[in-house]
Amino acid sequence: MNTLSSFVILYPVIVSTVWIIGSVFFSIQQRRVPLINLQAGQPDDLVSVLIPAHNEADTLKKVVESVANITYSKLELILINDGSDDDTLAVMHELAEEYTKRFPVKIINIEKNQGKANALNNGAKLAEGEFLLCLDADCYVDKNVLKPMLAQFYNDPHVGAVAGKPIVRNRTSILGRLELLEYVGVIDIIKRGQAFVTGHITTVSGVVVAYRKVALADAGWWNADAITEDIDVTWRLYHHKWQVVYCPQSVAWILVPEHIKDLVHQRRRWARGGFEVLFRNRGMFVTGRLSEQWLLMDMILSDLWAISCSFVTLFYLITVLFTGDLIMDGVILFLLLFISLVQFLIGYADSRKSDFINWHDLLLLPLYVIFYWFINLVSCLTALGSFFLDPRHVGSWRSPDRGL
Repeated sequence: MNTLSSFVILYPVIVSTVWIIGSVFFSIQQRRVPLINLQAGQPDDLVSVLIPAHNEADTLKKVVESVANITYSKLELILINDGSDDDTLAVMHELAEEYTKRFPVKIINIEKNQGKANALNNGAKLAEGEFLLCLDADCYVDKNVLKPMLAQFYNDPHVGAVAGKPIVRNRTSILGRLELLEYVGVIDIIKRGQAFVTGHITTVSGVVVAYRKVALADAGWWNADAITEDIDVTWRLYHHKWQVVYCPQSVAWILVPEHIKDLVHQRRRWARGGFEVLFRNRGMFVTGRLSEQWLLMDMILSDLWAISCSFVTLFYLITVLFTGDLIMDGVILFLLLFISLVQFLIGYADSRKSDFINWHDLLLLPLYVIFYWFINLVSCLTALGSFFLDPRHVGSWRSPDRGL
């Protein structure tokens, strides 16, 4: 039990330290190492913007309006209605009439809800652009979202995908503000750290990501059977020797769940997607590049940590119940809180301008540590159970939690 307890305590400390150091050097690298423009002097490439939607009649207009404001001249817009039972399709036709003079607008109507990956595959078949910008139908993109992404593609012809940075915009509840802290102090920091330390990231964010079309074709497009198409396609690209890079300058404003039930459902889906990736890419422990092996091992250790943490917590509660003594090591508690504080301060420094985050949001940090531990522990354990009980589950859409 002592070994298990040491693992539960030391794993997050060591990993957080690695990501913190990596994220600092990633920021330095971004400022000091100029990108090469292999496209200099050539005409602009056409970029196809794909927006799959299921029951998004209330949000789609603002999303397309943000696309129309992108500072890039050669765009085409492809709207994919995936089995919606609201007015999404009618809204798409209205938008096509409104914006057809600005850029070509194509509409695809899929009668039966078959999931986001299938919708994207249908959209990609109709896309004429060399690059595909894929957006969720509830996000507002920054007007400068494309140019930093294209700069990454033009810098290295082996880059198959460029992941943007999601920014939480609904902050009307405590839960929304806690998720804001997570995106700033955990998700962004981890991606920056991974990008510097390994040259890879575990996954693109499906809400805002650009792909090189030939890379997707080489990887076999999106897997319609995957429950998380963004995690799956990231590793399909790695399997075919393409690079995936992180570009925090390309931002999109997103809505996050503001109900615990919907948040746990989202995180359980993410965790299950991670299990699927581990299972499908287990051969890369032998054939993959060292950086890919490193990331896969980190995913395994993260899952083992969640399982170990549940056992240690249960043992601790039983001990307290029978002895009546609260066993708490103050040094360990201080170390965990100190690491968390440093991590979030770095995230705050990197994101205060783009994310419009204020210093007083950090006052929720003690509550966030408990929140993050609880949500991810429950999500990981329930996802592990569903993965073994229903291994053939195929993804579909449902109307998401839009917040309060």
